[in-house]
Amino acid sequence: MKKTYQIEVDCAACAAKMEEAAKKVEGVEDASIAFMTQKMSVTFAEGTDEKKVMKAVEKACKKVEPDCEIEY
Repeated sequence: MKKTYQIEVDCAACAAKMEEAAKKVEGVEDASIAFMTQKMSVTFAEGTDEKKVMKAVEKACKKVEPDCEIEY
């Protein structure tokens, strides 16, 4: 399942680092961040709990940029 979320990120370099961090989260098959549109697309593994995975994604992203916000 693929979903798109609104994300607040300050720079393109941070967005790239956050994208890599999100891809490492268990339950995420793929992730991409479009810095210009402030959107994050996440493809979830089959049978995963979307909310639980997104909490882990947000935690991973906050390690890169502590003030980032993801609307999920």
